[in-house]
Amino acid sequence: MIRTLFTIIFLLLGVQLTTLRAQEVWSLEKCINYALKNNIKIKQGVIATQYQQNQLKQAKFSRLPNLNGQLSQNLNFGRSLTYDNTYKDINSSESDIGLGTTIPVFEGFQISNNVEKLDLDFQASMQDLSKAQSDISVNIASTYLEILFAKELVKVSDDQLKVTSLQIKQINEKVEAGSLARGSLLEIEAQAAGEDLNLVNAKNQLQLAKLKLIQLLELAMTDNFDVEVPVLPEIYAQASVATAGDVYGEALKIRPEIKGADLRFQSSKFQLRIAQGALYPTINFYANAYDTYNNKYTDINGKSIVFSDQLRNNQRKGVGLQMNIPIFTRFQNRLQIDNARLQVLNTELDLESAKKLLRSDIETAETNAIAALNRYASNKKAVSSMKEAFRYSEEKFGVGLVNAVEYNTAKTKLAKSESDLLQAKYEFIFRTKLLDLYRGLPLTL
Repeated sequence: MIRTLFTIIFLLLGVQLTTLRAQEVWSLEKCINYALKNNIKIKQGVIATQYQQNQLKQAKFSRLPNLNGQLSQNLNFGRSLTYDNTYKDINSSESDIGLGTTIPVFEGFQISNNVEKLDLDFQASMQDLSKAQSDISVNIASTYLEILFAKELVKVSDDQLKVTSLQIKQINEKVEAGSLARGSLLEIEAQAAGEDLNLVNAKNQLQLAKLKLIQLLELAMTDNFDVEVPVLPEIYAQASVATAGDVYGEALKIRPEIKGADLRFQSSKFQLRIAQGALYPTINFYANAYDTYNNKYTDINGKSIVFSDQLRNNQRKGVGLQMNIPIFTRFQNRLQIDNARLQVLNTELDLESAKKLLRSDIETAETNAIAALNRYASNKKAVSSMKEAFRYSEEKFGVGLVNAVEYNTAKTKLAKSESDLLQAKYEFIFRTKLLDLYRGLPLTL
């Protein structure tokens, strides 16, 4: 009995959890935050920044002295140098051990310039990551609005079908009473069939929009996925749109694609200095210490010298400076300098191209926003007029003053104007949010 009671409790809890899971909806902020944490491209961008950071650390550490140990085992045959500095025909085994260090003194400023270059590359990779995050946020916001538009379109189609269904019921009663011909009923039923198809298409469009967002979030396909419907701001005919010039001026200072292109342009200048530094002599300080053991070394009495004595007596130490002077490098240095100059010119053009593309995107967003606002104002008037015309046509149809074809035409025009109004509404919202993003404002609804 107790076991049965616990089983029932667990089943009820499971049903409740499933219901809660099914009712979970995603807000735009939740979608964006989830994507920024889990999107593969974002993760790859994080890895790329970590790689550039390691490259920078490696360049900084190149200023430090190195330290290398050396162990070798040699077998000598024939004439060999003996302990008393003479040569004899003798076979021997020799073990060598040593430590050596090298410290860069002057490298033609290549190390310092390389550190500066890689620091700029690291900062550029951070801007690339920020750009990827911005792009995925825009894509998610666009798809999110597609879902909201599809939801409203489903509601409009459903409302249209409900009105037609009510008309069918009323006309059927009149046909049964003999006050209307059966042809009117057939025509309105055909209209209902078309509207039912429109509703199915709207639901399919909604499902495809959800699937698109699910794929952007890289989630498993599920029928329980839904989005939160926010309270959108009212759109007024006199609403203002930020001018492209003002937005562009602000975007130049904050947009990651511009910052990244500028950082790479500055980095290419340091690459040119690195290439020029190869023309200078390089100076390195070095120090080393070595020791040797030979199994055939003997003293003046012919007695073998033990291992510890040889290590104490055979020590060699040295310090020095070494200068390398590039005299002829088969024109490699000169060609590297020329290529570095070309890269400076190329990155400068990349920067100009990024600026022009940004201006183009902002101008397009402004133009589309203004066009959507104008369409919204016109469609709003059209919807108001179409509603009144449809109401009038509906009354006349009810008393038999207009036929079903005229009635259906009025209804179709109303549905078309409502759909156009929704499209303009969400187009305007998306374009204004895009302009806000270019100005550095958060992407929210």
